[in-house]
Order: sequence, then structure tokens, then C-alpha cells
Amino acid sequence: MVDKLVNSEANTRRIAMVESCFGSSGQPLGVPGRVLVGEGVLTKMCRKKPKTRQFFLFNDILVYGNIIINKKKYNKQHIIPLEEVKLESLEDDNQYKNGWLIKTASKSFAVYAATAVEKGEWMAHINKCIDDLLRKSGKKAVAEHAAVWVPDGEAPVCMHCKKSQFTLLNRRHHCRKCGAVVCGPCSSKRFLLPNQSSKPLRVCIHCYETLTQAINKNHNSHDVAHRGVNADSSGEEDSDDEEEINKGQPESHDLPKFYGDNEKQ
Repeated sequence: MVDKLVNSEANTRRIAMVESCFGSSGQPLGVPGRVLVGEGVLTKMCRKKPKTRQFFLFNDILVYGNIIINKKKYNKQHIIPLEEVKLESLEDDNQYKNGWLIKTASKSFAVYAATAVEKGEWMAHINKCIDDLLRKSGKKAVAEHAAVWVPDGEAPVCMHCKKSQFTLLNRRHHCRKCGAVVCGPCSSKRFLLPNQSSKPLRVCIHCYETLTQAINKNHNSHDVAHRGVNADSSGEEDSDDEEEINKGQPESHDLPKFYGDNEKQ
């Protein structure tokens, strides 16, 4: 059981090692009751292309970051509370296999493991942590999750008007409600999506119309919802989609490690 690792020296040492690998760029991870359940490398589908990321599964959070030096240094630390997470398995296709969605209220994305066995292990351990966390807290699972962004490469033309072709000058935008890749004119409006931001975010015309019709039933929120802009939206880029400083990819495939009750304490 994971609970047996809570006060173990091995667990304390592992968490301290993760903290040291992120250095000053990461947040402290050693809090009472936290256990490092597993760690490993997954391929994360970013906006521009798939990229290798190091993931750490704790009993209450999921942490991932860019690999600068394999097993020694990471940056761009992202922390996801597990009580917000929902997993959804993806079917294999000709290009991508062994994938699943990690969905939260503020951000959702796809990840891929090297093998079907590893996919099963990751999903099983994450779901077990989520179930245990919700059971102990008495909270209910989050009902609404952010849309998964469609990768840029899958949309040579606007997914709304089907006419506007994307170029260096005619850039792509993502609707924060449905995740579609759309042109500027088809995403010139913003709408307040409280789960994702305290500020109105860029949405496509279709989603804007749908959201506006729903919000118009509540006249007190009318002024907040109707904010159309033609300027570039803030936060357009995926913060995890920047190029790595150092191509510190693993030299060979490393199997994920999951820490259980069979190891010595």
C-alpha cells in the first residue's frame, strides 16, 4: 500500500531528489502525507509537435517538466492536483499508439507511453491515486474539463470557415472552449471561462454564440460575457510548447518506476 511509504526514508529521499532535479525553478514538493508513487518518461502532445516530458506521480498531484539533463535536471515544472484529473483512453492509430487524455478543468492534453503495458500501468496507478484521494476527502470528481487543443499540424486551414489557409502571416489560434484551430476573424471574440482564467479568453464564433445564448438567460452576467476583441489574445501560446534549452532526451528507453508495498522500507 502507498500509505506504508508515507513516513519511510526511501520516500523522503525520492521526493528530495525530485526537488533537487527541478532546482530553484520548481516548487517545494515535500509536504506531510505526500508519497512519490511513480515516475517515468511520457510523450506529451504539445501544440506544435509531440515532446518528451518527465512525469512524477504523487498520491495527490501529478508533476511534469522538460528534460534538460536526463535523470539530473528538469525545468518548466507543472503541478496538477489529482482530484481535478480525469483519464480517457485513446484508440491507437497509424501514427500514435498507447495514448490517453489527462483532463482537468483548466487544461487537458494527450500523452503517449512507449508500450501498451506501460500505458496500462500509468493509467491504473493514476486512477488508483484519484480514487483514494476522492474517497478520503469526500469530494466529488470534477464534472467539466477543458478541451484538448487540436495540434497545429492537423489543421492546414481554419476548422470553422474551412477557407482561411494558415501561413507565417495568417497565424493559428485555438478556441479555449472546444480546442479547435481557427483563424483570427473566426476567433475574434472572448468569453469568460472561470475554470480556465479570471479573464475572458479567445473562443471561436460557434462557441461564442452558444455561450452567449446560455448566459443571456442571466442578465446580470451579460456585460461580463460579451467582450469581443480583434487584438491578439493573451496566453495564446501553450506554455509547455517552448523549445528545450538542451535536447536532453533519454539515450535509451527507460521503464517507468512505480513504488509499492513490496519494496524494503
